Amino acid sequence: MSNINLIARDNGAGLTRDLRLLARLLAEAGHDVTITGLGHRGRLGNRLRRLHARLRRLLRGWFDGRLNARYDINIMLEHVRPEMFDQAHANVLVPNPEWFRAEWLPHLRGFDLVLAKTGHAERLFAALGCRTRFIGFTGEDCLVEGVPHQPTFFHGPGRSGNKGTLPLLELWARHPEWPQLTVVWRRKRVELPPMPANVTLIQDFLDEAELRRLQNASTFHLCPSQTEGYGHSIAESLSVGAVVITTDAEPMNELVAAGRGVLVTAHAQGTQELATLYDFDGAAMEATIAHCLAMPEEEQQRLGRAAREWFLANRRDFEQRLCDAVAAVPGRN
Repeated sequence: MSNINLIARDNGAGLTRDLRLLARLLAEAGHDVTITGLGHRGRLGNRLRRLHARLRRLLRGWFDGRLNARYDINIMLEHVRPEMFDQAHANVLVPNPEWFRAEWLPHLRGFDLVLAKTGHAERLFAALGCRTRFIGFTGEDCLVEGVPHQPTFFHGPGRSGNKGTLPLLELWARHPEWPQLTVVWRRKRVELPPMPANVTLIQDFLDEAELRRLQNASTFHLCPSQTEGYGHSIAESLSVGAVVITTDAEPMNELVAAGRGVLVTAHAQGTQELATLYDFDGAAMEATIAHCLAMPEEEQQRLGRAAREWFLANRRDFEQRLCDAVAAVPGRN
């Protein structure tokens, strides 16, 4: 088993969730895991965290009778930290293409392996000359048994601006006859249109129990992302057995296929770092909503079961792929 240093910004959101998930899975597999949670570059707290990680590494080496002992593997999530390359025998990157900065491209040669959350990312980084391996990823299991389903819609973009939220609000404003849409969006500094009567916008912090209740209460989940590093909000919607509606573009359509959800036609609309951004077609979304409202309950249940089954199978397979990938990291000791 390996000594692994997990390195990421501890941002209290998606990266923190990924950090804890990987730490738990790797520890359960028998690895000795250190978490180096970083803030922004240059901040005193960031420097202290790096110093703490270095001292832990040196202390481990002292107990093992080795001077300047290094970790077997650094695993960096999303951000590239070249100043930490020398702290491990091997360096691994788990990137999110939409946040991968151009200034990091020259440092790709410092990584022994890139672990890709999506087939989309695997192709992007292979084209950049990286040794890549697909591991996929997983999200939280948000299913709560016993919550009655209503033929309403849920949209949970969190703090993201890449989930198609504003176009959805505009679309709902044109259709006062549509069922209630609940939107949980904590994004700051965004100009919002007047909310139509059939939209409930929640911008305040929700405790986990109430968020899970809302996720489980609506039959239909709208997840028309422009891009995704993995797609945590999509995975959470699949986990509750919802009828998931998402953009027919990569990597969103890797998680949702026609047999376990509904895909909406989209077109490329710019880029964000290495990722292409896709906007859903408004007329196609209107037709999709109409299709869902007319969908027989039996079909809703079939799609929901398929979504849940895929989530569980993917989570199990991801854990095995992760362990296999770590065991295959070149030069780790």
